[in-house]
Amino acid sequence: MTAEPLDTPAPPAHTTDVARRLEAILLVVEEPQSLVSLAAAVGSPVPAVRQAIEGLVADYDGLTGGPVRGFELREVGGGWRLYVREEHDDLVGEFINAQAPSRLSQAALETLAVIAYKQPVTRSQVASIRAVNVDSVVRTLLARGLITELFTDAETGAINYGTTDALLVNLGINSLDELPPISPLLDDGAEGFDEEARR
Repeated sequence: MTAEPLDTPAPPAHTTDVARRLEAILLVVEEPQSLVSLAAAVGSPVPAVRQAIEGLVADYDGLTGGPVRGFELREVGGGWRLYVREEHDDLVGEFINAQAPSRLSQAALETLAVIAYKQPVTRSQVASIRAVNVDSVVRTLLARGLITELFTDAETGAINYGTTDALLVNLGINSLDELPPISPLLDDGAEGFDEEARR
């Protein structure tokens, strides 16, 4: 005669409620939290919180009949916090690195500054001011959405560039009028800067 599997008793309603509230807190904490601080946060006694934590650990580890989650609840340094499971560390690391925007090079920053202050400006004018080829840098700035093609000169066919709202957002300003005056930054050679920009 085969023994029937025993049904796992459902946790008491108050334990389930404590567990839900704990999950909400654990999702947003950046540092491990002690049982006492978690108990204070969810307004429940420490024994109830300890029981709910044990239930969450078992649930996330797949011990209650559900799947093993991609994260786990671990006790570290006397506190509890959600962590990515070790086998997914590389995956998450690659994802985060792909989402984090890489910093602009010095050449890109200099080119962006010229365009911001002298727009509308052509690629050749920017190259003349910087005294270097800026083709690849302009392509990078276009790809990042920091500059855009404003119009094409009817006589020369040269594309004129200007900055986008994305630059304003990144700089935390509302308008290009809020950029600092360029002349105090270019005491020596400021006139040459203006002459080159007009070519």
